[in-house]
Amino acid sequence: MTSDDDILDSIRRDPELAELLWNVCEFDLSRAENGEPVRLSSGLALESVAGDFTGGTFFLCGDGRRRPALYADSEGQAGLIGENLSQALEIMVGLPSWRDCLKFSGAGDLAVMRTAADHLERDEHRDEPELAAVRSRLATRLDLDLTPASVLLARLHTAVSATVPDFVLTDETGEEYETLFGTWLPSRNPAWR
Repeated sequence: MTSDDDILDSIRRDPELAELLWNVCEFDLSRAENGEPVRLSSGLALESVAGDFTGGTFFLCGDGRRRPALYADSEGQAGLIGENLSQALEIMVGLPSWRDCLKFSGAGDLAVMRTAADHLERDEHRDEPELAAVRSRLATRLDLDLTPASVLLARLHTAVSATVPDFVLTDETGEEYETLFGTWLPSRNPAWR
């Protein structure tokens, strides 16, 4: 698939694909947010394309066939998560714990993110051993590469780091959303000690 619109059209036409996306990475086109107005600091166009179970929203930024993908959670954090929708989906499918890797990033430290990802991967294998096969099926259906977690983490880190200055999300009052990089360290989770 070559464009963001092609990917979105494929998901819209295929209920099984949409369900797989929901089950693996909680990406749901029917939850696209049309409510509270938000804008980008650069003034680029912003299109809400999907939502997740927590009230977060996935956006595409600008115009064109392949637009940067941005995620905004319901707690006032936002940032880029991929150079385009395809890359963002590769991260979400290949690294279903991407949000927690950001939350436990020690304010954006890639080495800390890797430690969190190792813990999360062990938890995933223990709690959801079937997830790897489902992720593989989903990647095939979307024509995505199943890239190693270390590469996906680096891409995610690069994307979130590139949010400032042009892709900072602001609400209708002009208040800026905070970064997706959380300050917590993996040691904060007692199960990972």
